[in-house]
Amino acid sequence: MRNWIGLVYNELLKMVKKKRVLVVLLITAVLIPIFTYGEYRSLQNTVEQMGTSDWRSLLQQRIIDAQNRLSSSRLPEEWKQQIKLNIQQQQYYLDHDINPTAPGAPTFVRGFVEEAVSLFLPLLVVVVASDIVSSEHSAGTIKLLLTRPVRRWRILLSKYLALLLLVSFIMTSTAVLGYLISGVIFGYGGWDMPVFTGFQANGGELNTESVHLIPQWQYILMGYGLAWFSCIAVATLSFMVSVLVRSTAASIGIMMAALISGSLLTQLAPTWTALKYLAFTNLRLTDYLSGEPSMIEGMTLPFSLTILGLWSLVGLVVAFTVFVRRDVLA
Repeated sequence: MRNWIGLVYNELLKMVKKKRVLVVLLITAVLIPIFTYGEYRSLQNTVEQMGTSDWRSLLQQRIIDAQNRLSSSRLPEEWKQQIKLNIQQQQYYLDHDINPTAPGAPTFVRGFVEEAVSLFLPLLVVVVASDIVSSEHSAGTIKLLLTRPVRRWRILLSKYLALLLLVSFIMTSTAVLGYLISGVIFGYGGWDMPVFTGFQANGGELNTESVHLIPQWQYILMGYGLAWFSCIAVATLSFMVSVLVRSTAASIGIMMAALISGSLLTQLAPTWTALKYLAFTNLRLTDYLSGEPSMIEGMTLPFSLTILGLWSLVGLVVAFTVFVRRDVLA
């Protein structure tokens, strides 16, 4: 047990010394204030245009704006379907007198994780995960590492366990920074605010049979748990690529291209149902929590969890098989 702790500790120490973790924290600390100010300005502009800060009037105006968008003949049918479901969901909040966007740091954190789960958070993970093995080749330390009297699979497993801890740290740090920074503008209250969950889309209609209220703190924990699972899947695939590719730059480039492509394909080709079997089109797990309709038919929370789990398992098998058998000393 002590050997395992020592191996994992050494790997964490290596990651910290590379200063990539510090870079990730700095990126987050710089961008979150920008996101906070952008949301604040957007809210202020809406209030100025409407002449009122009453959330019911603002939400009703959003519903009207969305209905006007439906009249556009240029809008694809898949987008119209999604807008209709969003309208029904917003109307449900309005009918039950629940403000879905009450100002407050917890509300900002909830919205942030819902939007960041598909690209921003995975990109942060890629920065620290894609060089975990490839950097050993780039720095020429791989030979020194493998001369230690430790089996190769144990070395690789210690790196993977350290990576899991690091991803968990990044997720926690992002949530804490988001709360502390946004609270300066929006205030720190709102943890007990009621939030609806359980919306489902059936044949283009919103199914509200399973809808129920939960406190916002519980919703945030569930949202970050789902986002953590998505980021672990991204980290695992980045880990595999880092084993296969000896160049850190190439490893990061491959993963960034895959992430961006997955996000774009979901938007550009929602009728291509085969996309649902790709890992990077299943990252938005928080959509199932909020009831955001999926543009690709046949996607559910158990399905997306299974796909991400299978891709992660394949990534681990490939990574360990290649690392153990390949002549990395050549």
